[in-house]
Amino acid sequence: MSKYVALLSLSTMLVGCSQKSQNAAATDARILEDGSSSLLDGSNPLVAGRPYTLKVPSGYSANTTTPLLIVLHGYGATAAVTDSYLGATALSTSKTFLLALPEGTTDTMGNSFWNATDACCNLYGSTVDDVAYLNAVVDDVQAKYNVDSKRVYVVGHSNGGFMANRLACDSSARFAGIASLAGAQWKDATKCTPAGPVSVVQIHGDADASISYNGGTTAVGGTAIAYPSAHDTVATWATKNGCTPGIQSSGTTLDLEATLPGAETAVDRFSGCPANGAVELWTIHGGSHIPNFQPTFLSTVYDFLSAHPKP
Repeated sequence: MSKYVALLSLSTMLVGCSQKSQNAAATDARILEDGSSSLLDGSNPLVAGRPYTLKVPSGYSANTTTPLLIVLHGYGATAAVTDSYLGATALSTSKTFLLALPEGTTDTMGNSFWNATDACCNLYGSTVDDVAYLNAVVDDVQAKYNVDSKRVYVVGHSNGGFMANRLACDSSARFAGIASLAGAQWKDATKCTPAGPVSVVQIHGDADASISYNGGTTAVGGTAIAYPSAHDTVATWATKNGCTPGIQSSGTTLDLEATLPGAETAVDRFSGCPANGAVELWTIHGGSHIPNFQPTFLSTVYDFLSAHPKP
């Protein structure tokens, strides 16, 4: 059992659980011995009220534009647990990108969440604007570091995957690409209004019992709210990006999940997409909501994202 699964199994899981603790605010950035930076200054009120952690790779140079990756945790999870699960900090060093690890806010059940789509996971009517907050995080990093504005990416798991889709819908000019692991789009595709293409890879296990590969509902305020299937999620993005209708098998398979035999993940993609609007679906055959990934998983995802910068 992976450390992430072990930690999450200690709590009741809706779409990935663990307990979050709130960091105390500070007045300036603190550069830590491992090269990470916990940015807690008050230059932006959204950031001052909700601290986040930034990992600065040892190879960073202020003279070189550097990609930024934002990793979003699942419902009830934490940034630190998700970072450990994905191996994001180690990859930021080997690939030389800035890594932002923000936290959601806490709901009335004490679970950390992102206010993403209507289906996931604002369960108790919070008015928090996480699109504004996460844009403020990007603004804060850009104010302090030489960020490559053409290479700002988001990877989210579960509720974080829903939030990655929401960011791409609402802030397409800012984010070059997203990876949604066990997340989904709006069921009502008219609620997604990107101003331009965003590259998207949807990664989903077809044995996911929490967020179904085939679509389903979540209970929000006592009401069943639908979310789309993995196929409908990428089809929506293909339409938004102007790709040719009809997903196709690439003929490529990947070995992403360590406990499943062989190369269990099928890669399907749309043709005719713009260079900055590629759309792919990676189906983990037999994959659960929290796959036990190979150490190279996030590197493979990052390679997809970094191949599709903004023009």
